[in-house]
Amino acid sequence: MDLLKQRIQTDGLIINNSLLKVDSFLNQQIDPELMMKIGEEFVRRFKDEKITKILTIESSGIAVSVMTGLILKVPVIFARKHKPKVTGDEVYTAKVYSYTKGESNTIMISKQFLQPEDNVLIIDDFLANGEAAAGLANIVEQANAKLAGIGIVIEKSFQPGAQKLTAAGYRVESLARIKAFSNGQVEFM
Repeated sequence: MDLLKQRIQTDGLIINNSLLKVDSFLNQQIDPELMMKIGEEFVRRFKDEKITKILTIESSGIAVSVMTGLILKVPVIFARKHKPKVTGDEVYTAKVYSYTKGESNTIMISKQFLQPEDNVLIIDDFLANGEAAAGLANIVEQANAKLAGIGIVIEKSFQPGAQKLTAAGYRVESLARIKAFSNGQVEFM
């Protein structure tokens, strides 16, 4: 997606040739027009899948997921990283490690929001090692729902996440695939 690649080039900040900071348009400050364009692209790529729910993880995947859900007219569920007091014990859980934050979390969603008849699209902001997407896929499997695919905004293709997910049989669609970080620049696939 050329518009996204342009924003990464102009507004992204590479840290230690391993992390990409995009908080000026995706992670902290959100560009709603760009999020809508990203949502439209996910809808285009998954148009034949008859999606009934979108699943993401808090918090950076929510904006893109909501825009995609708005276009598809389907609910968006986000997995929480911390269990609120009002959430009962009927939850699906998975343990995930965040490469960016360097910590593990047990993510969860209430069982009432995901049913066996659902056809789920997972959306996440980044794909590095695939932990978050694999954890979300595990939750879909626990619910006996169908996983239509995984939509990724930015894939770091030099890390093993996409290979792990596709080897597990999941369809992965990444809008911007980064080959490498070199001398403070992003090289796309």
